[in-house]
Amino acid sequence: MIADLTLAFRAGFPVDGFDPPRRTPVAELERDGFRCNAWSLVEHTGTHVDAPSHFTSSGPTVADIPAPDLMVPMAVLDIAHRVATEPGAMVGLADVESYERAHGRLPDRAAVFMRSGWDDRAGDGTSYHGLTSSGGRMFPGFAVETVEWLLEHRSVTWIGVDSPSIDAGQADGFPVHHRWLGAGRYAVEGLARLSTVPPAGATVFIGVVPFEDGTGGPCRVLATW
Repeated sequence: MIADLTLAFRAGFPVDGFDPPRRTPVAELERDGFRCNAWSLVEHTGTHVDAPSHFTSSGPTVADIPAPDLMVPMAVLDIAHRVATEPGAMVGLADVESYERAHGRLPDRAAVFMRSGWDDRAGDGTSYHGLTSSGGRMFPGFAVETVEWLLEHRSVTWIGVDSPSIDAGQADGFPVHHRWLGAGRYAVEGLARLSTVPPAGATVFIGVVPFEDGTGGPCRVLATW
């Protein structure tokens, strides 16, 4: 089985704090004999990779990610039941412990992905970015205590979320980004359809363009089992 865990990349996709991507036709079939588009986009748009250089001055860029790190075992931690009533819920140590009781120890080199169901909101910028009436943000992500534990006790290569950020929307100062990327690990944000894959036993491929000096980039994420 193969599942596509990628949001469709489109012009106008909501990007928090930056202009959305734009698509401009630069060649037309009737006029030029072929079609071609030019895109203007921020690296961190849609389903995308965060490389360590996104938050560190000397960390690896997206072009530095070794090929073996782009195809790894996958574990899906499901917190959708909590997010339904608590939009700012975070992946905590209890979620990791519960997962390992049910499915065994996290595989070495794993990608640990949060399933929250937040990807259902991707069509609406206000809802997807969890904008509140008070001007804040509220959406699920990882707790910094959880990534600290993963770094110290497990051999995890990636973390990923089906929300806009590995830091929960209400987090102050991007603590998960600083700790995880600062340790030379990678992240995927904006995943989709994690409910279609088993919580354990799948392998994930993260197909990101090796942009020169890229701090990340849109990617195609495929799971197989």
